[in-house]
Amino acid sequence: MSHRDERLYLHDMLEAARLVRSYVSGRQRPDLDSDTMLRDAVIRQLEVLGEAAARASDGTRSANPAIPWASIVGMRNELIHAYHRVDLDIVWRTAIEAIPQLAGALETMGVE
Repeated sequence: MSHRDERLYLHDMLEAARLVRSYVSGRQRPDLDSDTMLRDAVIRQLEVLGEAAARASDGTRSANPAIPWASIVGMRNELIHAYHRVDLDIVWRTAIEAIPQLAGALETMGVE
């Protein structure tokens, strides 16, 4: 198994966060119910975000406690494994509240 540079995973996290922000910009919560493409796009990027976060080293996690690493990975696991019972209210709150904060934290870390 090849080892990818951890900075690339952090970049993937920031890119996924930026995409989620762009997808929900100008949208409202009911759009997740009515627009399956929006719903799928947001959920997919949250999955990517969680998968990349799972690959962060213990050192990176310890050095950046403002990032809720376990919650990000946990959400990814729920979205992947419990896809049949995804709570779209949680997805929406994550997209509009947590994702902008996460993007800011990653940018503060120097992730590009």
